[in-house]
Amino acid sequence: MSPSVPRLVVAAPSSGSGKTTVATGLMAAFAARGLAVSPHKVGPDYIDPGYHALATGRVGRNLDAYLCGPDLIGPLFRHGARGCDLAVVEGVMGLFDGAAGEGELASTAQVAKLLRAPVVLVVDASAQSRSVAALVHGFASWDPRVRIGGVILNKVASDRHEELLREALDSAGVPVLGVLRRTAGVDTPSRHLGLVPAAERHTDAVEAVAAMGAQVAAGCDLDALLALARGAGDLACDAWEPPAAAPGGRAVVAVAGGPAFTFSYAEHAELLTAAGAEVVPFDPLRDECLPDGTAGLVIGGGFPEVYAAELSANAPLRKAVADLAASGAPVAAECAGLLYLSRELDGLPMCGVLDATARMTERLTLGYRDAVALGDSPLAAAGTRMRAHEFHRTVVEPGAGVAPAWGVRTPARRVEGFVQGGVHASYLHTHWAAEPGVARRFVERCRTS
Repeated sequence: MSPSVPRLVVAAPSSGSGKTTVATGLMAAFAARGLAVSPHKVGPDYIDPGYHALATGRVGRNLDAYLCGPDLIGPLFRHGARGCDLAVVEGVMGLFDGAAGEGELASTAQVAKLLRAPVVLVVDASAQSRSVAALVHGFASWDPRVRIGGVILNKVASDRHEELLREALDSAGVPVLGVLRRTAGVDTPSRHLGLVPAAERHTDAVEAVAAMGAQVAAGCDLDALLALARGAGDLACDAWEPPAAAPGGRAVVAVAGGPAFTFSYAEHAELLTAAGAEVVPFDPLRDECLPDGTAGLVIGGGFPEVYAAELSANAPLRKAVADLAASGAPVAAECAGLLYLSRELDGLPMCGVLDATARMTERLTLGYRDAVALGDSPLAAAGTRMRAHEFHRTVVEPGAGVAPAWGVRTPARRVEGFVQGGVHASYLHTHWAAEPGVARRFVERCRTS
C-alpha cells in the first residue's frame, strides 16, 4: 500500500461562505508552486470539479457517501490522488449537513472522518466580529472526531475588521490560516442550477481560477496549510480499481460531451474502458454524426435547455441518434440525456426516441433517491438497487414509460424513466462505481446488439 497523500478538507458553516473560491484558489496556488494537486468534491456536484480541473490540470473527482457508500470513500480518494503531492477536498453545504433524515451520511464531516483529514473552516465574516469566536468554537467542539485544523476568514472588510476577528479568535484555540477581502474578478456566474460550468465559459473560467489562486496565495499561509495537510492520519485502504474486462472484442461507446453535456463522473469512462469499451467523446452541438463504429451511446447530464435551439438545429445528429436507438443498440441517458431523447424540449424538436415532451419549469427538483430497477435493461438487471441523485428544473411528460426505468423508494414511492428496446433513460444520476456490473453489462450488450 502506498503512503497516504497529504490532504485537506475545505468546509464551511453554511453554503455561500466561499468554499468553492477558497478550495479552487488553494488548488491553483499549490499547483503554481509546482505541486501535483488532486482535486475532490464532497457530494454529487458536477460543476465545481470542472473548476478544480482548471486549477490543477487533473480531473476533478467526487466523493459521495450516499451514492457510493462510506466504504468506497477512502478507495476512491486513493484512486484519484495516486501519485499526487497534495489533495484538496471541497466540502458540500454546511460542515455537518448531509442527506436529509440520514444523520451524518454524505456530509463533509463524515467524509473528513473517513479520510482522516483535517478540516479548514471557511467563515463568512462580513457581518460579525467577536461572535466569530463562538461560531468557530461551536463547530470545533460539536464532533470531537472532526479535527478543525484552522480557519480562513472570508469577506473581511478592512484592517480594523481583521484585527477584531483575530482578537476574538485568539481564545478559540483554532489558528487563523488566511484572511480574504472582497475582491472583484473571483466570482463565478450562476443560473438556474448553480454555477455556470467551466466548459461553457472556458476563457473567463481560466481567468477566474487564476484570480482565485492569486487571492488565496496572497491572503493565506500556504506553508501552514501544507504542514496541516501533511499531518493527516494514515489511510488504511487500497485504491479503487475498475474491474477487469471479461474476454471479448472491444466495442465503441460514444459519450456525449461539449458545453451542453458536461455532467459526468470520471469513473464511468474508466469503468467502460476496463469493461472493454473504446470510449469516444462527441459534441452534439457540433458533430453531425456519431463516432465511426458506435455500438452504444451514453448521454449524461448537463444543460440541453440552454442549448435547445442549437441541439435542435443539428438534425443530422438527431437522426443518427434516433436510428441507433431504433436498431436496438444500448443507449444510457441521464437527465439531460433524457431531455435530448424526448420528442421535443420547450417546443423544439429533439431526437424523438421517446414519446415524451420536456419543458422548463420554475420548480427545482433536488435530492437523493433510493431506486430499484423494475425490469431488465442494457444498464441494469431487474431488481438492481442503486442510490441516485436528482437535480433539475424541467419536467418530462409522461414521467415514465410503459416499462419504467426505476421504482423510486424514497423520499416517496413512484415510478420513473423509460426502458424501451435498448434505451434506458431517466432523470436519476447514478455513480457506477457503486455497482460496477452496470458498466460490464452495458459493454456486453454493445458487443452483442
